[in-house]
Amino acid sequence: MAKRLLAVLVLSLVLPASALAATVHVRIEGKTRTLFAPTEVTVTASNALEAIQQASLLGEIYYHLTVASFGTYVDQVGLYGGSASSGWVFKVDNVSPPVGADAVQLKDGDHVLWYYADFGPTGGPPTLAVTAAKGCYTATAFDDNGKATAVGGLVWHVGSRKSVAGSVGKAFCPGKHPGVLVRATATGAVRSNAVK
Repeated sequence: MAKRLLAVLVLSLVLPASALAATVHVRIEGKTRTLFAPTEVTVTASNALEAIQQASLLGEIYYHLTVASFGTYVDQVGLYGGSASSGWVFKVDNVSPPVGADAVQLKDGDHVLWYYADFGPTGGPPTLAVTAAKGCYTATAFDDNGKATAVGGLVWHVGSRKSVAGSVGKAFCPGKHPGVLVRATATGAVRSNAVK
């Protein structure tokens, strides 16, 4: 009886952690280029810190954590570490959470974006997200609160050979481009995801 009780107790301690894990999409945008999964990769993670841990294992990407009085944070990914006005931050579903990456409980289908950012008086740079429908693409720029915002100098990239000026919120229909990825960049914004 004591062995059964011990087994049930052990299972009750193990199951909650695994029961909280979610299937999420993750991408890492570096200072000068995409470091991991331009089209986003699906991983299992319970929080945003676990999402970057999974991405680092899959993509063999170096990252470093620092433990401070206010919690654990990512202070370097790849070659670039943070400084007084720049560093590594994340968004979940286009929103910068007001808590650390280990405190954000993820749910199935969430999109986790880790990115290098230079910060100004109003926060970090907008992040771009591209959606596709019927051969056309639309880019939206999001501020830290997840609200659509304006950006200048939007450029569409069709594969590595074609770049076309565009604007946020307006559909871009490049014609046939089988198997080629499309993404957007804009002045002062974080690169978008890539979609087919």
